[in-house]
Amino acid sequence: MNPRFSGKEALVTGAASGIGRAVALALAAEGARVRAVDRNKAGLEALVHLAPENVTPIVCDLADGFAWRRLLDSLPPPEILVNSAAVSLPTSPSTPDDPAWEQTFAVNFRAIVESCKDAAERMPEGGRIINLSSVQGRLYERGNLAYGVAKAAVEQLTRGMAVELAPRKILVNAVAPGFVDTAMSRAGGVNELETDWFRERYVEQGRIPLRRPAQPEEIAHVVLFLASPENTYLTGQIITVDGGLSLTL
Repeated sequence: MNPRFSGKEALVTGAASGIGRAVALALAAEGARVRAVDRNKAGLEALVHLAPENVTPIVCDLADGFAWRRLLDSLPPPEILVNSAAVSLPTSPSTPDDPAWEQTFAVNFRAIVESCKDAAERMPEGGRIINLSSVQGRLYERGNLAYGVAKAAVEQLTRGMAVELAPRKILVNAVAPGFVDTAMSRAGGVNELETDWFRERYVEQGRIPLRRPAQPEEIAHVVLFLASPENTYLTGQIITVDGGLSLTL
């Protein structure tokens, strides 16, 4: 039986770690030719060590729009685009001039706008675009205002691009994870998923009904369905993958 993505050209951003890494490996395992993009060279080298045959590492800062467009010009047109790159920096309403706001929007929103727009211009009919959002696009976490606003914007971008690209049969969707065991959960040197606060509130009290965080591979499975030939009619949707977190009060 042929792999689902045999011979497909896939472009995955944020591929050096976390969900992007899991997506890149899963696509490669099912036959795709994966261009793995990240600014973390060491992380990309580690990725290629796991899937050397059909993963090409590409070091690129997505916040640099000129570098991104030059990169796309040098590659075969992508049939699958997964936008996973993101940063999470503390921000609040009282610090609108904080550089963290600019950096957050540059990576988490503007880079995705450019990625969708520029890749779609080159993408053949019937392509797939999947953006990584977050439950924070709809649920607010204190001290993380810019991240939540950027993710909400990504969700509206996804809906709009789905409508605009429908005549070319390009399907555009987003996946909104909840807590996921990635490097982002370890920001500041402490893994929030191992803190007493997380265990008490989300595990013991059942704020997450499944009582655990997700693994990156569980998010990747959903991304692969959206990118696959099995998805023929789902577009413009935000698929929440949060273990039931957003269902509880």
